Amino acid sequence: MFSSIRPSLISAKFPQLQKPTSSFVHLPQNNLSLRFRAMISTPKSEQSSTNDEVYRVPGLDLSEIDGIAEETFRRYSISSMKRNGNGVSIVWFRNDLRVLDNEALFKAWLSSEVVLPVYCLDPRLFGPTYYFGFPKTGALRAKFLIECLADLKKNLRKHGLDLMIRHGKPEDILPLLVKTFGAHTVYAQKETCSEELIVERQVSKGLQRVEVASNQQQSTGSTQLKRAKLELLWGSTLYHVDDLPFDVSNLPNVYTQFRKSVESKCKISGCIKIPAALGPAPEIKDWGSIPSMDQLGLQGKKVSKGLVFLGGESAALCRVHEYFWKKDLVRVYKEIRNGMLGADYSTKFSTWLASGSLSPRFIYEEVKRYEKERLANDSTYWVLFELIWRDYFRFLSIKYGNSLFHLGGPRRLELKWSQDRTLFESWREGRTGYPLIDANMKELSTTGFMSNRGRQIVCSFLTRDMGIDWRMGAEWFETCLLDYDPCSNYGNWTYGAGVGNDPREDRYFSIPKQAQVYDPEGEFVAYWLPELRPLPKVNRHVPGISYIKPIVPLKFGNKYRQGNQRAGRRSDVAGKQSTRLKL
Repeated sequence: MFSSIRPSLISAKFPQLQKPTSSFVHLPQNNLSLRFRAMISTPKSEQSSTNDEVYRVPGLDLSEIDGIAEETFRRYSISSMKRNGNGVSIVWFRNDLRVLDNEALFKAWLSSEVVLPVYCLDPRLFGPTYYFGFPKTGALRAKFLIECLADLKKNLRKHGLDLMIRHGKPEDILPLLVKTFGAHTVYAQKETCSEELIVERQVSKGLQRVEVASNQQQSTGSTQLKRAKLELLWGSTLYHVDDLPFDVSNLPNVYTQFRKSVESKCKISGCIKIPAALGPAPEIKDWGSIPSMDQLGLQGKKVSKGLVFLGGESAALCRVHEYFWKKDLVRVYKEIRNGMLGADYSTKFSTWLASGSLSPRFIYEEVKRYEKERLANDSTYWVLFELIWRDYFRFLSIKYGNSLFHLGGPRRLELKWSQDRTLFESWREGRTGYPLIDANMKELSTTGFMSNRGRQIVCSFLTRDMGIDWRMGAEWFETCLLDYDPCSNYGNWTYGAGVGNDPREDRYFSIPKQAQVYDPEGEFVAYWLPELRPLPKVNRHVPGISYIKPIVPLKFGNKYRQGNQRAGRRSDVAGKQSTRLKL
């Protein structure tokens, strides 16, 4: 993603700072059955045409998207509920850009007579990353955010509200709005990483300095004054943090132990239903407009190849409908999930989960509805299995705090890493000489997306074969990924680099073995590296002089046909223990 801006590294060596501050989720490596090869590969109709297909996600037109969203809202609306609040409340939207199953929005409506929804375009989100100075938000994710905001504004209007958009820091904007409108409470979703926690504390302090009328007349006839407050609500995971069978500080260091514990001892709450009408909104002349790319300091770029995602809750609900009900792909999800090319080998829900446009509990309820109405099997369960991985990384970010961002990771290992600028830039730009690596990196820079399998492979290559500081890769992913969230991104990079909380360290992925298993005919690499398409399929991963020379040797050999036994065993271990990037 993000070829419109290609930041150079500040210098060959970078300062060692402590980061104050979302995508990999775990699945076993599995040989894919021949039955499902076609579902993973490019459809024949597309293979026979040009090498520049665009895969739109979701693949339905705008009228269908709006229709499916409206039908879903109807299913999750309640016709009668007493509203018992007074005055004005504010909803501060953050990474929860949705109407459905949004507790902050529901509580704001319930506790007030008037609701003011607000989104703050915080300039810090578009500044540099902490260690290496890459853009925190690349152009494609910024475009996705713009689409999310436009859709949120549209859906709020359909429910009798609107979305105020302001440019600036939340700690400056929200206290001013509270004072202007006399709001008694600001409701928002709780975050877990330190950059976001710092903002929460600053907002809370700012609100404490604002006194507003309580709207309750005292016996003397005077109006009582009280301080506004910030109420933070948990809403980003499948399992609520308060429902865990242990304190987060005692979170198991092995995912399987965590999963078995929550599955046996915890209940998943249902989605919160909301009234069809959430108004009135306050009378405001200037609600602010959806930002342009120029206003964010970025240059727009049209994706002309690969996956093209549409941002927003409506598109998210449509994608769930498309994947589960229209294409019926969830029934074979476990068999096809390790694909690399096309729109349908995986759910692609991660992009909307990261922005909060899609609730994990809604996915859970759709899985259960599908299992009741059509089929329950390993594949339907595996969607939930991955959502639980996503939960696990969120809770780990609470347990380990900033160590998630430090060089030694949660285990504080003192390993030697290189920050070689030339090597890193060859990886970042897809010029390593290894087609499987280069194709994946070109997909990332072009589309803002990379398959789960691809993310594991390029992480292993950067850290194991190149020996490059894993934080450089993590921060570049932070720039590029549409589905970036700090918990999943940095949690998985620590796993891939062998510095994560899980003591099982071996994460090496053999490129020859991965190519043989997951791109045996070289269709993926030929798609992203068209100069390889004329070659015989057996040579696309070993093009010799037809391609650029490999920049480094592989740590465990480069045998494509017979494979290196040692590398193969290590790769199998890595595949079984490695984490998954997204749904």
